[in-house]
This record gives sequence, structure tokens and C-alpha cells, in this order.
Amino acid sequence: MPLPTKTRLIKLVALPAGEPETDHPRPDRLIKGNPVRETWNRVNEPMPRGETFCGVWRCEPGHWRIAMGPTERELFTVLSGRCRVHDASGGHEEVGVGEGLYIPPGFEGSFEVMETLTKTYMICE
Repeated sequence: MPLPTKTRLIKLVALPAGEPETDHPRPDRLIKGNPVRETWNRVNEPMPRGETFCGVWRCEPGHWRIAMGPTERELFTVLSGRCRVHDASGGHEEVGVGEGLYIPPGFEGSFEVMETLTKTYMICE
């Protein structure tokens, strides 16, 4: 008998099976390029308050503005490539293979993919 989703282990790999959802940054948020973003979302579960999303994301080089909602947060780990997350005050964190980054609720800034990026992510909101 299969285990319920909430007790099943879910492995994330750099090259997931199946077709990803694809999109581009919204035109009003673009700073540079118009990268194709591919998402293999493997978890979409409700929490007592909010939801959790988890999966693998890949993106071509580009740069766009981001804004986290008041309860939205993300933790990601880079599997390949390199990116920078810029904050609104002009600072940034550069993240490469084997490194992760936590983006807190209410964060405003931009996301820059410097080399085609593959990351695992978990977003809670």
C-alpha cells in the first residue's frame, strides 16, 4: 500500500524526469535578458497557515526584480551555475555550486543568473 504524500520521501535531482513548467520573468520586472525559467515542482502542500512548494528550478542567464510577500520565504541550494541576489540597498550575495541562500519574508531586490543555474528550492508562504 503506498504511503500518504505527507510521509513519503521525495528525492530532488539535477535532471528531473518529465516536462517542466516554463515561463519568463514578467516584462515589468526585467532588468537584463528574457530568460526561460523551468520548474519541476514536486511538492505543493498546505500547511496549518499557508503552503509549501519544493522542487528543482533551472534558468538561463538574465536579471529581474523580485519581491517576497509578507509571509513568503525561500531557501535554495545551487546544484550548477552561479547567481547573485541583490538587495534594495545595493548589497548582494553571490551563490555557486554547493551553496545555499535564505531569502526572508518581505525581501525586495533582484535575482541575477550569471551562468545557467539549476537549484533545488523550498518556498513557504
